[in-house]
Amino acid sequence: MGAQRGAQRTTLAEAAELLGISKGAVRQRVRRGSLRSEKGGDGRVYVYVDPSVDDVHHRTAHDEDALVEELRDRIRYLERQVEEERNARYRADELLARLMDRAQLEASSEPPESPQAVEEEPDRAEPRPATAGPQEPVWRRWRRRVLGR
Repeated sequence: MGAQRGAQRTTLAEAAELLGISKGAVRQRVRRGSLRSEKGGDGRVYVYVDPSVDDVHHRTAHDEDALVEELRDRIRYLERQVEEERNARYRADELLARLMDRAQLEASSEPPESPQAVEEEPDRAEPRPATAGPQEPVWRRWRRRVLGR
């Protein structure tokens, strides 16, 4: 068999590398006749590979490498975003805990309210009590006002 026009003569191993397949797969293609080959004077099998096949393989491999790198970049970006969100959540939780602790300390350090004198309203004949019932802790009032709970 003669050389194919425009085809590159390579060893079996080189053909496998160029095509991105195993040497066994190259041998199978030679047996099936999908790759032309010849036996050299040195006893080695030489395979003719179309240069455009090589270009396609390398271009595809390059595209895959670029895609893999882009995906890795995106993963790193998303991991950074998750870490920043986690840190922000941690800081917010810490701040809220400190504020609630301070509110509890303020509530426990306030002196008990002294009973106020009962005042009469001019329109009403009955006295009005100074407090409407048991007082709610300061931290609970703060939480309801700030957090709406």
